[in-house]
Amino acid sequence: MEQVRCFIAIELPDGVKRGLRELQAQLKSGGQAPVKWADPDNIHLTLKFLGNVAADRMGEITAAMTKAVQGVSPFQLEVKELGVFPNPRRVQVIWVGVSGEVDKLAKLQQRLESNLAGLGFAPEGRRFTPHLTLARLRDQATPDERAKLGQLIADTEFDAAQSFPVEAVNLIKSQLTREGPIYTRISSAALNKPLPTTAA
Repeated sequence: MEQVRCFIAIELPDGVKRGLRELQAQLKSGGQAPVKWADPDNIHLTLKFLGNVAADRMGEITAAMTKAVQGVSPFQLEVKELGVFPNPRRVQVIWVGVSGEVDKLAKLQQRLESNLAGLGFAPEGRRFTPHLTLARLRDQATPDERAKLGQLIADTEFDAAQSFPVEAVNLIKSQLTREGPIYTRISSAALNKPLPTTAA
């Protein structure tokens, strides 16, 4: 059976991707650390990474997503604030934070976790922290390069804060290639869509 590497995510509008591209350009001009930058066209807000899944299970995953969005009306999120994991002295991941109606986002993510647990997908051990990954440092980055980049990020003003509506969650296929990942949407579940009524 064919395996599909996939995840569930919220896709970003073009305006937000443009802002992330400008932010990356600003950071690139300020440092030479060995960094692997994410292509802004591929950046999305991941809610659940599923890994390799049998292709014939896409229908039941989509049904679990559709059930999770029931009664959740569209909401607004805002992209703002630049940060790093795990800390500025040992930068490994550069991210942009997500604010706005994050309580609705967390509720939606919890519902997804619980519905997918019923299908055998183990719940995430870590607390859900909504963020967009801008870049990862390569393994060969020295402690000094990591600390310098951390300082650059602390000094960088990210003033391109943008809000955007969340109206659907998407099941996305991730194909790893030498040039980078190729993402293809498999299915979508629109927020606040009433369930079809079945005749008794």
